[in-house]
This record gives sequence, structure tokens and C-alpha cells, in this order.
Amino acid sequence: MQRKASRLSRAVASSAFLLALVLWFASPGLAAAKSNAALVGPKAYYLALGDSLAYGLQPNLDNDDGYADDFYTNLQSHGVTHYANLGCPDETTKTMIDGGCPASILRKYPYLGPQLQAAVHFLHKHAGQVSPVTLDIAANDLIPDLNTSTCTIRSSWASDLATVDTNLTTIILPQLVAAMTVNGQVTGDLLLMNYYDPYQNLCPNTVPYIQLVNQHLLADARGYATIADVFDPFGGAVTPNPNICAYTWMCNDPIKLLAIHATDTGYSVMANAFEQAAGY
Repeated sequence: MQRKASRLSRAVASSAFLLALVLWFASPGLAAAKSNAALVGPKAYYLALGDSLAYGLQPNLDNDDGYADDFYTNLQSHGVTHYANLGCPDETTKTMIDGGCPASILRKYPYLGPQLQAAVHFLHKHAGQVSPVTLDIAANDLIPDLNTSTCTIRSSWASDLATVDTNLTTIILPQLVAAMTVNGQVTGDLLLMNYYDPYQNLCPNTVPYIQLVNQHLLADARGYATIADVFDPFGGAVTPNPNICAYTWMCNDPIKLLAIHATDTGYSVMANAFEQAAGY
């Protein structure tokens, strides 16, 4: 019975993946989506948004050496003088819009209500002075669909990914760009990060799913943001990925609760990805 259930679970996961592929390729123009070509450049303020990676979370409680912190160090040499990190661990696209981030007590920058609302308020308060704005969001919408014990993906994967697309393209990205627009001109750069796969050595079959997520993020960014590619610098689709142990805590966190997060080295690689995307 257990073997039969396992075969059924794999079949469901495979079907979900195929459905997601069909939905993605069936959408007109998605495959050709490109990031914005023209960038505004750095301004006085840098605003970091997103989940625990934006926050800089690590199992060793060193939460001040994340990619946003590293990127800010680079930006200071380009005239950026202020940095606000609104990232919240466990944030999803839904909680970013509606509020209720589970780890809101850990926020580095004090604000009330949803992160998106706080970000829009910050951009209005410092109108025309904020660039870049970085964002990573989507992982926590999809992680619950992954069973790392069996390396299977739940059938809800496709619908959850569609929800990410909807939340990004109809609410999050448009509102951020609108808040960065002054007198009809976009006054800052919005950089959206794609994701590495921390599970690719443990469950190699997850790699195509992460690649699919990144394809969707690229499509979602069209007309709104420039993609910061983290997936390839982390080692891409190669399995086993020799960088996983050095760039994440997957081989070093004994309780594994936060092992998917980056190390100092990994966050530095991510910061470099943002620097490459921004070109400054």
C-alpha cells in the first residue's frame, strides 16, 4: 500500500509539473519576457523588500550580513547614504499584500501593516529619492508544496505558482512602480531576484521546479523590474551542486530548520548578482 501511494504521489507531482509547463508555454509572450533595459541609477535611499533572504537570516543568528547589507556597502560608493530593510522572514506574496507575516516581530525596520503598504509609504515619503529597490518574494508561497522526505511535489504547486504570478503582476510590482513614479517618470530601479535551489543535492528532481519558478519571475518582471540572477551564480542546474555546502547551511545546520538560507559567502554571491543586474 505504501509503495502504491508513493507511485501515486510521484505521478501527481509529475502531472503538476507538466501542467505548470503547459500553462507557462501556453501564455503568449512569456517565453520572450525580458527585464527592463534602461536603468535610472542610484539615489540617496536604498530600499530592500522581501522574505528571509532579504532580511539576511542565518541559523547562527548573524542576520546583519545578508545580501541587502552587502549590496548597500557597494551602493555607498555610488552615493547612496540611507538604507531601509523591510524584509520579513516567512513572508509570502499574500502576506506582503494583506499583512500577517509570521515573523513580523523580527523586522529590522519598524512599520505597521503589510510590507507592501509600508514600502509604498516609504517611496511616497522619499519621492524621487529611492533607487534601487530590491525584492525577493515567492519562495514561501511554494515551499509548503515540497516534501523533502519523499522528494515529491504536491498537486497544489501549479495553482500556488499561478497565485504568485497574479499577486506580483496585478498588485505588488505595479504598486511599487507606481509609487516610484513622479510626474510620469519612473525615478528608481526595481530589481527582482530569482532563486537558487537549496534542495538540489538532496532532491535533484526539484531543479526543474525552481527553473520554472525563475521563468515565471522573469515573465512577471516584464515592464516592471530587472531580474537579478542568483540561480546561475549558485551553480545552476548541475547536480550535485558543489556550491550548496559553501553557499547555504544545508550541510552545516544540525537542526535543519533554517538550513536553506545562505551563508555569508552565499549572501555575498547574491549581492554580486544584484550589482551585476544594476550595473552600478
